Amino acid sequence: MKKLTLALCTLMIVISSSAQRTIIHAGTLIDGVSKKAFTERSIIVDGKKISSIENGYVSPNDGDVVIDLKNHTVMPGWIDMHVHMEGETSPDRYIREFTDNPADKAFASVNIAERTLLAGFTTVRDLGGTGVNVSLRDAINKGTVDGPRIFTAEKSLSITGGHADPSNGYRDDLMGNPGPDVGVVNGVDDARKAVRQRYKNGADLIKITATGGVLSVAKDGQGAHFQEEEIIAIVEAANDLGFHVAAHAHGDEGMRRAVANGVKTIEHGTYMSDATMDLMIKNNSYLVPTITAGMEVANNAKKPGYYPKVVAEKARVIGPKIQGTFARAYKKGVPIAFGTDAGVFKHGENAREFGYMVEVGMPAMETIICATSNNAALLGIGDELGMLKKGFLADIVAVPGNPLNDIEVMKDVRFVMKEGKIYKK
Repeated sequence: MKKLTLALCTLMIVISSSAQRTIIHAGTLIDGVSKKAFTERSIIVDGKKISSIENGYVSPNDGDVVIDLKNHTVMPGWIDMHVHMEGETSPDRYIREFTDNPADKAFASVNIAERTLLAGFTTVRDLGGTGVNVSLRDAINKGTVDGPRIFTAEKSLSITGGHADPSNGYRDDLMGNPGPDVGVVNGVDDARKAVRQRYKNGADLIKITATGGVLSVAKDGQGAHFQEEEIIAIVEAANDLGFHVAAHAHGDEGMRRAVANGVKTIEHGTYMSDATMDLMIKNNSYLVPTITAGMEVANNAKKPGYYPKVVAEKARVIGPKIQGTFARAYKKGVPIAFGTDAGVFKHGENAREFGYMVEVGMPAMETIICATSNNAALLGIGDELGMLKKGFLADIVAVPGNPLNDIEVMKDVRFVMKEGKIYKK
């Protein structure tokens, strides 16, 4: 019996030592946390995780797979903290609200998910849809479709007539009186109920529209849209359920109320004052700039008929200001998280954001850290994602050349691995 046990143990050791590994030879390596890049490194991937990172180019064992990225920069998979996975911009977007069924959104989202992953974004935070985003997340987690791991807010919360009121722009007989079940909040009781409904529906976090917005068919693009007691109730209910709260905000008073009462991230931040920036620094609240979205809506507003008139007027004014606000906030020391608002522009072009951030003063390495370890920590997954490190999940992307010299190469993703599986080579 002892001999049999010893033989089995020996066999297990032999099988274990000969198990297939993936060895990535990285010419340049950015680990997602260090302020400098490293040269000539080997990343050893066993199963879903990184088992080690070695100096030089490690020789393979029998059966190992070697990926030659000696002419590339290799880094952790990127994290986009603001996307909308159920659709994307088009001139007929507003009409399609009346013609598309949930199944239509679902089929469209499958292609969107794949494009996002192949663009280097292995994790995203979906900040509002109809609930299809929850099913998409689950399908990706099951391996039914390819895409990034998703943290979703399910349906955004709004006041009646606010940016996320789903009946904005409808004719009177279709408008109705939406309530907390679809994320419309008026008063403290509604606020708590709306958060709990998101929890019931499968959300991972809460998003509120703290001010008016650009693309909603409503005149107001920046006024404050929640009373402070409503925000307090939302944040308290969210915290009870282990959620953080994100707030869409263009106008300063709405974002001040949000930051003062516990909201973790401000999305867009267009008219943010110095006083609100100081408050964000004090409360460790993050700005998610979404510069790409601002550029895109300003450009689309110039195209006749692309947006309804009320939307085009807001887009022309608000869109161009976002990059300047980001520059001010960064220089002042406001914590920054990488996020793009993909869906307002075409999914898969998320990496444009890196260039816009560098353009106004953020060093290239800082933009990459924002999109990797910084965002992973914000999502509560910083102990397993966002870095190239032993024991971390093998989410790995590569671009040709060196983005520290030319940030535009971030748009040219040549290799994508998520949890040890290669999706693009």
